[in-house]
Amino acid sequence: MTRTASLPLIQLPVGAAPVACVDIGGTKVAVSVADAQGVRGKVAEPTAKEGANDALARQIIRLVGQSCASAGVPVAEIAAVGVASCGPFVMREGLIELAAPNICGGLAGKARGLPNDWHTALLEAPLRAAFPNVRVENDGIGALEAERRWGALQGLDHCAYVTWSTGIGVGLCVDGRVLRGKNGNAGHAGHTFVSDNHDALCGCGNVGDVEGLIAGNAIARRFAPLGYPDAATLFVAASAHQTGAEALIDELCRIMGRTLYNLVVTLDLQRISLGGSVFWHHRETLLPRLRAHLAGKLPALTDGVELVSAGLGERVGDYAALALVVD
Repeated sequence: MTRTASLPLIQLPVGAAPVACVDIGGTKVAVSVADAQGVRGKVAEPTAKEGANDALARQIIRLVGQSCASAGVPVAEIAAVGVASCGPFVMREGLIELAAPNICGGLAGKARGLPNDWHTALLEAPLRAAFPNVRVENDGIGALEAERRWGALQGLDHCAYVTWSTGIGVGLCVDGRVLRGKNGNAGHAGHTFVSDNHDALCGCGNVGDVEGLIAGNAIARRFAPLGYPDAATLFVAASAHQTGAEALIDELCRIMGRTLYNLVVTLDLQRISLGGSVFWHHRETLLPRLRAHLAGKLPALTDGVELVSAGLGERVGDYAALALVVD
């Protein structure tokens, strides 16, 4: 299901103060400005992972300035900053710090190869010192809110958004209420276990969780010795009907399919929308395989449940942050 041709034009009302939209992933940080002319001035860089543990926050502050300059909006006019970030989060004195496995090298240690020893990355405190109004949420929650407002989950009270990208993220909604949990970490299904494995080291320190097995960076770590240094190479090989590559993709889908099934039967969902770079660029291959892992299993809970591509396409990250700071 491809929706890119019908993406909504999202604008703030005429006269509304501009807001900044920050999308933090394990691979890159993207910042845009939203106002009555739409979401624009996008700038992006690889996620800062070196130096002191406030490096990411300082990068965001600088990128907000660059985005404002590109859009012709004075930084002083930014009324709010919405931050949709990979997690998990740690609360320190009521402010969010990141304990993100793909950013903080101190969690799993040197075996993961990250160039720092951070256990957390400062985030909310430096941003609040620079901007008057900041809202930080898990990127799965931000994407869920965006998909419910503008995308493939409109009108639904029992739904989820799942990103399959550098990491695995989830946003959950039951009975019309977005689930957040005690520290805003509800939905971290990427760190659950659905299979047995003893060598897939996740950045969180787990061995063999979903993210450690199938996330974008896990594909590179696990399958490079087999000749597949990244997801794109693996899928190209599978499209050429290389038996080994096809078998690996089937196994990836088995693990993700089990994860989606667990979400559906635990929360009694109606629909799950999927995005993220791994899924989005290979959705025609992945979506039918994932649907097959729900079909016919416990029909009382799975009949009629839909798995669909994100209605906001590749821009779901931009809109996720915007959804956090608009009424």
